[in-house]
Amino acid sequence: MAQLTGEAQIMGGDIRLDESTQSMALGAKAVTPDGRAFRYVKCGSTAVVAGKLYDGPATVDNHASLAVPAAVAAGSLTIGVTLGATAATANQYAGGYAVISNEAGEGFTYSIKSHPAADASAALTVTLDDDEPVVTALTTSSVVTLVLNQYNGVIIHASTETGIPVGGGNTQITAAQYGWLQTRGPIAMLHDATNGAAGDGLSASLTTDGAVTKLAVVIAPVGYLIDDGVSTEYNPAFLTID
Repeated sequence: MAQLTGEAQIMGGDIRLDESTQSMALGAKAVTPDGRAFRYVKCGSTAVVAGKLYDGPATVDNHASLAVPAAVAAGSLTIGVTLGATAATANQYAGGYAVISNEAGEGFTYSIKSHPAADASAALTVTLDDDEPVVTALTTSSVVTLVLNQYNGVIIHASTETGIPVGGGNTQITAAQYGWLQTRGPIAMLHDATNGAAGDGLSASLTTDGAVTKLAVVIAPVGYLIDDGVSTEYNPAFLTID
């Protein structure tokens, strides 16, 4: 799954896709003839709507900085961790990543293929993609953080960040169905109460759910205004998330 390939060649597809059955890999990228870029996503429990900013699924604090209960040899296709006080559902992290954040093996990121369910504070073994075995052996001092697939279960950007921005809505995607979020190029985006001018940088709003704002600090930059922004309206923006 993680072998290097070219970008998907998606011909004749509809950028306003809203389908109940997954038809390609989550995160697959498509580009329109005018240069706009899109990523294929699964919608979360609330429908995607046009003109608003969307984040990847909320991070799970109790699935970060996890202990490794037993040493893992180089070449292994499994990594064991001990969860914090939140259970994991089966394949919750499939398509996501195991990040070795400290001690032996630190700095490596491995793509997760599958895993069973596990109770809170219990052991969980994740199976890695076949072509991404462990490079540097892990010890019981190693620390692992589990990272969700950022395109699986996208949610509206919250004014208090729970994840990272992954795209703007260009159409409606029904809750729990599949479609495209725009990541690059011109798009209408909801603006919060902070006005901006053409050329101003944009970031995720810290006050209005689903909105962007004039970039004042480097928090989740997402693009630029194309024209002067009018507060609380959907203004022409140029996304650069991709």
